[in-house]
Amino acid sequence: MVYLIDASVYIFRAWYAQSPPLHDEAGNPTHALYGFARFLSDLIERRAPRFLAVAFDESRGAGHRHALLPSYKANREPAPPELKRQFALCREFCRHLGVAEFASREYEADDLIGTLAARVREQGLCVTVVTRDKDLSQLVGRGDRFWDYSDAAEYSYEEIAGRFGVAPERMADYLALTGDAVDNIPGVPGIGPKTAGALMSRYASLEELYADLERVAYLPLRGAAQLPAKLRVHRDAAFLARSLTRIHCDAPLGLGGDSLRRRSPALDELESFCRQHGFGQLLRRQAERLMLS
Repeated sequence: MVYLIDASVYIFRAWYAQSPPLHDEAGNPTHALYGFARFLSDLIERRAPRFLAVAFDESRGAGHRHALLPSYKANREPAPPELKRQFALCREFCRHLGVAEFASREYEADDLIGTLAARVREQGLCVTVVTRDKDLSQLVGRGDRFWDYSDAAEYSYEEIAGRFGVAPERMADYLALTGDAVDNIPGVPGIGPKTAGALMSRYASLEELYADLERVAYLPLRGAAQLPAKLRVHRDAAFLARSLTRIHCDAPLGLGGDSLRRRSPALDELESFCRQHGFGQLLRRQAERLMLS
């Protein structure tokens, strides 16, 4: 099993949840860094994974999705400088802890996780996607897991539809219909999660749905008679949205045979890092327990 971690979820969670905020000796906030470091160390101690990687977002305001839709994620406030600084430090912490980390200016963390998942499957391995973002459920195949670490909830491929309303392989099409307010992606007006879920339980893709529009009017759905017209008018928008919601699994990552194998923590560097950023001995002692024999 290979653990693929969506870093932003846990960094932002620590940024907003830690009270009171922590600071280093220079007065810089460090609570997002500390929260992420504790999360990652705890996860490794609990599962002792042989293979894992952490994916970070560095593509805000750039990348292929912004080229398709300039307003993509435009509704989000930019991260403050003190948080951006901690994202970089979280990557450094991963390296000290012996964990592979990835980031790209062109591809989002979702795409990096998708690419890593595709690569390790070629080696016959399964993946556990560690996140709470339902978009990433589209990467879950048979034998894989979706782990919402914060809520201590795990879902197999067979359980995803019961949790999110649609099977993994249809999640991108489902989000194309409903839209995704978090990422500022418009969907088809008048189609909400319930209707989109019902359509995607009947049709395998947008292509199959649009090839059968006339029959959609007779489905046992509330407002079914109006659905063909709505879908027809917003066809281009729906397919554009799917280009945005579909995770790319072909990012140009240079990976060797053991690129994702966990290494023992570099204790001297880690101790210096913790001291520099105002952390006590807890992380150091935990790192010692993570040494590989």
